[in-house]
Amino acid sequence: MSVFLILIHFTPPAEWLDMIRQTYPDLRVEVHLTDMYSLELPAIAAETWAETTVLFTWKLFPTKEMAPKLQYVQLLSAGAGQIMGLPVFESTEIAFCTSNGVHPPQIAEWVFSTFLAFQHHIPEYLDNQRESKWIDPVTDEDTEDAVGLRVGIMGYGCVGRQVAHVARAFGMNIHAYTLHERATAESRKSDAYTEAGLGDPEGVLPARWFSGKEQLDEFLASDLDLLVITLPLTKETDKMLGPEQFALLSKKKTYVSNVGRGGVIDTDALVAALDQDLIRGAALDVTEPEPLPEDHRLWKFKNVIITPHCAGNSNHYYERVLKILAYNLQRRAEGKPVVNQVSRSLGY
Repeated sequence: MSVFLILIHFTPPAEWLDMIRQTYPDLRVEVHLTDMYSLELPAIAAETWAETTVLFTWKLFPTKEMAPKLQYVQLLSAGAGQIMGLPVFESTEIAFCTSNGVHPPQIAEWVFSTFLAFQHHIPEYLDNQRESKWIDPVTDEDTEDAVGLRVGIMGYGCVGRQVAHVARAFGMNIHAYTLHERATAESRKSDAYTEAGLGDPEGVLPARWFSGKEQLDEFLASDLDLLVITLPLTKETDKMLGPEQFALLSKKKTYVSNVGRGGVIDTDALVAALDQDLIRGAALDVTEPEPLPEDHRLWKFKNVIITPHCAGNSNHYYERVLKILAYNLQRRAEGKPVVNQVSRSLGY
């Protein structure tokens, strides 16, 4: 009997474990609780590792010699930076899968809660409230609502597709940018895990698609009111938004929202754009460097909202991860490829 090893900091619900055991009677399920940020493997018998075919973990991994039968690793995280460079990933054909699909609802909520808070002057009103001041706006037309505004989504994965889903409900126009060309209707579909009724799995919401570095400038210059960055950080995306790109965004004074990785933006270029009033503001859940130092200038801008890499937090996080894991176990049993598999060539 092969082993399904759960190496994580929370215990899956008993009913979920019972369902897995009943559905896959030839898979022995073992749960080993760890500390959330532990980097050391707990004591697990060598015989257990030798029979492990499925592993659910976050940052704890065996060597490839320890687990010779390992076939599928489900990561707790939507990112995969923790496996880069590990021989068990780089030098094997084991399927490593992210938890893409766990974050879209709450991150899309973060994107629009911060953008709409800016548009509706909520930070200013909160400052007034702290000082017990009732200050009437000088005009009824001091707020630009979202109807008819254009959002550019830089990275049209599962998070970007949920941002588009919500944007459409607000009456916004949508432009999508992907690193790789998606010229056909079929190529614009996504097989990533998506909660029922959410996202844009068919890829039909964007009015225009852009792709590749050759179309990046055209995308940024396409009259975007809001730019949402969901891209992973790779050699290709490192400092993808620099001085030239912010100059393009100045055409519409785009509001910049980054929920991808801080390094996609050249931080010095962002500070300069804010200094020069090239963009109307920014919402940053990720920064470079991270954590952001206390004396960094980004903290001082009144038109910037900064949160500590928490946009993905949700009381449904673990519930959704277990749905993705169960879905992939089902696909394996049916002889289908697992979803959310990390590409060794792309690094995500």
